[in-house]
Amino acid sequence: MIFGRIKPLDAILATAEKKSLVRTLGPVQLTLLGVGAIIGTGIFVLTAAAAQKAGPGMMWSFVIAGAVCAFAALCYSEIASMVPVSGSAYTYTYAVVGELLAWMVGWALILEYAVAASAVSVGWSGYFMGLLKSVTGLQLPQALSAGPVWTMNGFLPHADFTHGIINIPAIVVALAVTALLVIGTTESARVNAVLVAIKVTALTVFIALTLPVLDTGNFSPFAPNGWFGPAGTSGMGVVGAAASIFFAYVGFDAVSTAAEETKNPQRNVPIGLIGSLMICTIFYLLVAAGAIGAIGAQPVLGPDGSVVAPGSQGFVAACATAAHASDLVCSNEALAHVLRSINWTVVGNALGLAANLALPSVILMMMFGQTRIFFVMARDGLLPEKLASIHPRFKTPHVVTIVTGIFVAIGAALLPVGQLADISNSGTLFAFFMVSIAVLVLRVKDPTRVRPFRTPIVWVIAPTAALGCIGLFFNLPVDAQLVLPVWGGVGLVLYFLYGYRKSHVGRGLIETHEQDAGIPPQPVPPMPGAHTPGGQDA
Repeated sequence: MIFGRIKPLDAILATAEKKSLVRTLGPVQLTLLGVGAIIGTGIFVLTAAAAQKAGPGMMWSFVIAGAVCAFAALCYSEIASMVPVSGSAYTYTYAVVGELLAWMVGWALILEYAVAASAVSVGWSGYFMGLLKSVTGLQLPQALSAGPVWTMNGFLPHADFTHGIINIPAIVVALAVTALLVIGTTESARVNAVLVAIKVTALTVFIALTLPVLDTGNFSPFAPNGWFGPAGTSGMGVVGAAASIFFAYVGFDAVSTAAEETKNPQRNVPIGLIGSLMICTIFYLLVAAGAIGAIGAQPVLGPDGSVVAPGSQGFVAACATAAHASDLVCSNEALAHVLRSINWTVVGNALGLAANLALPSVILMMMFGQTRIFFVMARDGLLPEKLASIHPRFKTPHVVTIVTGIFVAIGAALLPVGQLADISNSGTLFAFFMVSIAVLVLRVKDPTRVRPFRTPIVWVIAPTAALGCIGLFFNLPVDAQLVLPVWGGVGLVLYFLYGYRKSHVGRGLIETHEQDAGIPPQPVPPMPGAHTPGGQDA
């Protein structure tokens, strides 16, 4: 029975030891890894989309999304400390509720990592085009710097190419990061640390310049679209904005994918998870307050006076008018736009440059996380072993990296950042929901197992996290909600065509590994910062 295919925790740990990764990352590096993965398009770009949905009420949106993530982080911390191996929510689900749901979680994580990389690529494109125009006066035609606007025509998507055809800068940055990952990432932890410093410095400067000019009048009306949006809309209001802005936090679980490469993971993984989340939450609230207080964050209305969703045809038309062209909600580079609007043009350009330098590191971590998930699924036999093959010269998983990079570039070329973020959130919320359930199931099934980190009041925290994930999912736009079951259906077809038959657990190989089964051993690519011969520890 497929629901009986559970890979015991001891077998997972044994597998990891047979084909393990080098443990070199400490708590500071993990926290930096988390901050580097979290701070990105969510705060630099999606601030505008959140303002269009909730107005100044997006302050509560950050709190709601952060609270759900905090509860999920506590659940992640317990299981990650017990199962310090690669694979994140996929591995945890495999150990607790079985192979079928583990496959579904791993398949949903593609929405989290790959689609999120596309979203960050589009966010980078917006800052690049804004900086280019501000500094040189040059700009690409709109048709070549933005994708089409997508709407649902019944159950089929419809593209409107009036305002854009293809986002070329987003394609370029996605493929450039792909090339970097293929060539090698031995030194990327050091680079990541520098880029994290740049991002944190940029946000600190933004806060320092905007809070002194804060106008409390800009906070009224506080929630112009209410908590759940006007009747007949989906994904709007304060909670709808929280469902979208959830994207600004999701990088924290990239820390758990590095568990297999962490020194003393029982202690350091929880520190990295919770520490990076707390740092980013404080920054987000201060940045949101500064942006709202400096120039306001009221949503624009459609030509007929109706509430319009960010990225929709009505929204694009409203932002094209002179009356709204300078509004925060219409900006593709929200934070730089705020600074320019309060006469800090040079600093605004510098912040745009910082975003241009720093956002590719988020794309790198998202794509790296995606290849790690594929690697572990291939290690379990659910995906072809070829996907985990290593380049003979660069020693990186080039096949899966190139495939991932191509799909990331396609998504970035043809979809707006808001829709990409919502689609990514649908997969992420499903994965977080499964982890929240898994921690409870494991408490019942294996209560005596050593838990170096125990989720406090778990029977309150875990159900709250699960319910929070469900609540946010159903406050996403309808088209984003529909992506998950459709994507899941495709995944089920692939599982029964391949993974069900090739699964190592299904074939009774749970106590062995690919090398024991006669499959040629593959060298394992290092995590950013891992020590390799001739390289250096980060």
